[in-house]
Amino acid sequence: MNKTIRRASVFALLLVFALLVRATWVQFYEGTALADDKDNRRNAIETYAEPLGNIIVAGESITGAARTKDGDLEYRRTYTDGKLYAAVTGYASQSYAPTQLEGIYQDLLNGTDNRLKTAMDTVTNKRADPGNVVTTIDPAVQKAAYKALGDNKGAAVAIDPTTGKILAVVSTPSYDPSSLTDANTAGTAWKKLTADSEKPLTNRALRQPLPPGSTFKLVVASAALENGLYSSVDEKTDSPDPYTLPGTTTVLKNESTSAPCENATIRVALQYSCNNVFGHMAVQLGQDKVRAMAEKFGFNDDSQDVPVRAYASVYPSDMDKAQTGLSGIGQFDVTATPLQMAMVSAAIANGGKLVSPHMVSQITDSGGDVLKNYDDEAGTTQVVSSGTAEQLQSAMQTVVEKGTGTNALIDGVTVGGKTGTAQHGENNSKTPYAWFTSYGKSDSTGKEVAVAVMVEQSDAARSEVSGNGLAAPVAKAMMQAALQS
Repeated sequence: MNKTIRRASVFALLLVFALLVRATWVQFYEGTALADDKDNRRNAIETYAEPLGNIIVAGESITGAARTKDGDLEYRRTYTDGKLYAAVTGYASQSYAPTQLEGIYQDLLNGTDNRLKTAMDTVTNKRADPGNVVTTIDPAVQKAAYKALGDNKGAAVAIDPTTGKILAVVSTPSYDPSSLTDANTAGTAWKKLTADSEKPLTNRALRQPLPPGSTFKLVVASAALENGLYSSVDEKTDSPDPYTLPGTTTVLKNESTSAPCENATIRVALQYSCNNVFGHMAVQLGQDKVRAMAEKFGFNDDSQDVPVRAYASVYPSDMDKAQTGLSGIGQFDVTATPLQMAMVSAAIANGGKLVSPHMVSQITDSGGDVLKNYDDEAGTTQVVSSGTAEQLQSAMQTVVEKGTGTNALIDGVTVGGKTGTAQHGENNSKTPYAWFTSYGKSDSTGKEVAVAVMVEQSDAARSEVSGNGLAAPVAKAMMQAALQS
């Protein structure tokens, strides 16, 4: 054979061999990555070829499907009462990555979760029928919170203290997830929502920590009792009034100059929300003891999944004594989500035991068979002793019965709470945040609920912004709905 032809033949064979190797590599090693690539149109076509599984509240689906009018995606996601439940469901969009429960359970809801496959599905590689997500949400509590928040910018969370079930997650202003589901209209809706200064896509209940103000005094009081700084909520404290922050000339003022805050007991200090008492108490305890207590309640946990990942509520480190004093009243760099402050009240209401909060009860296959039961897996942490919890319950009841939280009183219900008005902006130049956290227990049935409400912005005059004035009525409505349903 001609030498030139022989070399050309060998080169051609090498090229064929290289192509075979490359094809084998793509088929067996890169196939999965290519199939899962977000830009692979086939995935979207397959996902929306059939209706997705559903998210369920109180036995009823709050999601659905509708046929698209054109294009290669057969179905789009729809939502019942979309604005009401947006902070729970998130959205499943033909154009954008899914969020909230839609994102966490994406594989379950589109049928690709391996737990859904039958033996025949495995053999034929057929996509399984989608599963469903059963939530812990109580529609009555969810609706009460949403209605009570109204046009205010804010958020609210309700928890069953004995089970950890989250009964409501509301963030306002809200948005309609259905506006983002259709590829033909999603782009316009996305631009409008992301340009909105009110940030309706932000889940304020779980993912926007803000200064909790005086509601954090419950954590400081817990630390004082647990560490033996004071033996009882009715023991006089060492609390000068006025109190000057250590190393500064800054006086920690109280909202009411006539309040009996000098050397006040913890009960009286919570009743009148005495800043001098809890600022000095935090300094006496030291930041390490306060932080340890805060972390027992759930602060500084950057893996708080409910199952949506909540942003960490923060109790800071490396503070000087003056900063520690400010942290004692929920200021300086202390931040909390409404979820976190609801957890504080839930633990106190439940004898000092914090049951892991969760808003999904079960996930099931298309036939309703349970794949995982989250209610059975909820862990419990002893945050404070039962004795400390009982004392704090009593003190919180005083706040509601004759203190700063009277707007949360409910006939036939034992209510304990704590107000908070957190400073906002340099030198408190912006409208403060109004907080209220509480628990309620029905005197007739023994049923319990813990809630937290944060009003970030309202139409109220700045002088009228308070936890009792803005947040407590929302909490009251939620507690009534939970205990009467």
